Amino acid sequence: MAEEFHPVITIAGGSFMHWCSSCKIMDIREYLGDLLLLLILVISTLVLVFNLNFDLIKSFAAALMMLSLGGLIFLVHWKVRLIEKSLAKRERMIRMNMEEIAAKMSQKYDTHISHIDSVVEEFAKRVYR
Repeated sequence: MAEEFHPVITIAGGSFMHWCSSCKIMDIREYLGDLLLLLILVISTLVLVFNLNFDLIKSFAAALMMLSLGGLIFLVHWKVRLIEKSLAKRERMIRMNMEEIAAKMSQKYDTHISHIDSVVEEFAKRVYR
């Protein structure tokens, strides 16, 4: 999946990341399954607790517990996604640096080869004189 480039604008209080609306939609689409499963988890907990004839306080406590568990799972998923994006950015940056280093090394190699050729040529001229 191709990622869009978003410039970072520095403001006196920090930095402001410019986000386009399509990126927000993509983020919502990524987490829609997690949110749906979280909602199913809470609803199924409430149905189970009400069917077991618990009182209202126990029912809401169980729902809150399931909501917090689902929220924890959701936060772990979110952190993993941030780590994946960070790793992708670092990999891209390392790849760009490696390409830049390879280009510089190629240029240095070419200059050294041309210098060696000129030295050999000059030496050959001196030997044949």
